[in-house]
Amino acid sequence: MLAGAPVSDRKCAFIAVIGAPNAGKSTLVNAIVGARVSIVTHKVQTTRFQVRGVVTRGDVQLVLIDTPGIFAPKRRLDRAMVKAAWSGASDADAILHIVDAPAEGRVAAHKKASGDSRSAEDVERIFEGLKAEGQKAILVLNKVDSMPRDALLGVADKLFKTGAYSDVFMISAKNGDGVEDLRKHLETHAPVGTWMYPEDQLADLQERLIAAEITREKAMLRLHDELPYEITVESDTFKDQKDGSARIEQTLYVARDSQKGIVLGKKGETIKAIGSAARMAMIAFFDRPVHLFLTVKVAENWSEDRRHYENRGLNFES
Repeated sequence: MLAGAPVSDRKCAFIAVIGAPNAGKSTLVNAIVGARVSIVTHKVQTTRFQVRGVVTRGDVQLVLIDTPGIFAPKRRLDRAMVKAAWSGASDADAILHIVDAPAEGRVAAHKKASGDSRSAEDVERIFEGLKAEGQKAILVLNKVDSMPRDALLGVADKLFKTGAYSDVFMISAKNGDGVEDLRKHLETHAPVGTWMYPEDQLADLQERLIAAEITREKAMLRLHDELPYEITVESDTFKDQKDGSARIEQTLYVARDSQKGIVLGKKGETIKAIGSAARMAMIAFFDRPVHLFLTVKVAENWSEDRRHYENRGLNFES
């Protein structure tokens, strides 16, 4: 039996976290959970599938569903990601719509930076989708420490008037401002229900998938703009060793031979750096020694391979 609050007093809420790419969804989930359960980079479309972060305090368990960014899909992978995001919202007890407030503010003031217009279109796409489904979301304006208060209030007023939202919170997921107030609000409105996870569990994700995501994060951070989003990582083996360590063998798939050279780097320096950073992150996450072995392979149509979708709970037929 789970420890903690008496079963009869327990509450449990599933919270879908949706938003345009790079709005700060994963950063917020990590902040509320108090641990890194979703990978975070400065690049859009970092999150490719649903990740569930779990936080249990007192008699309340919150299950935060970090979803891929919602945008205008073009490829099969794009469509699968957007479908995963909306499916996360369909059965949730509450929906958080995370908005990059400074980007919205710049669009409103006609001072658009690169990508702001697309972000604004994605935000509009989301609140129109919410209204079409008859769903109310909690509007969460993120990165508010990066804009003047009067401009922030203007953005809040404009979006709230769309009728798609029940409440508005202003936060900085990165530095934690406003996150505690948002968490308390979610706890207060959580329905009575059975906890779905042990109270010390922080994420609902297989170890081999967590390991793959850690390596993909380190690859994206290391490669910067040299290699866009044509890379994926699979954990081929995840074996428990007799000494308590884990032996993990992974393959990084790229779409072209030229990309393989970029990932490997001169004399293998880049892949070594990615492996070293990933191994240290895995040691911290799994709290055990890790032996990591990386291979880079070219698979021109990896994004059309059903296996990469099914392993992550994505719908290949999207």
